[in-house]
Amino acid sequence: MSKLHVKNGTPVGNMPLCKNCSWGQFITGYRESDMLAICTATNPNIMLPFTVHECSGFQDKHRPDYEQMKKLAIDFQPLRISRTAGFRSVEPIRPVSHNGEDQVD
Repeated sequence: MSKLHVKNGTPVGNMPLCKNCSWGQFITGYRESDMLAICTATNPNIMLPFTVHECSGFQDKHRPDYEQMKKLAIDFQPLRISRTAGFRSVEPIRPVSHNGEDQVD
């Protein structure tokens, strides 16, 4: 007997999206079925009687917020740009002959 694939079917066995959300509050009991999920992003807070698969107000609690990213950021000071442009040689330029030896003036 082969498995039946249903397109856009109900996901089974996935972790609730609210577990990783900063707005989710969970109360769990000793059994797997003893779990109470509360969404604090709504006013008034609501109890969710089902496992959430997608949410428009999802905010990942493991991702740093703007203030935390500002603390981690490194400030770079702008470099001074010289006024002259182009290439400069370190030593005077001397012509080279075709046989590989330097010409003497």
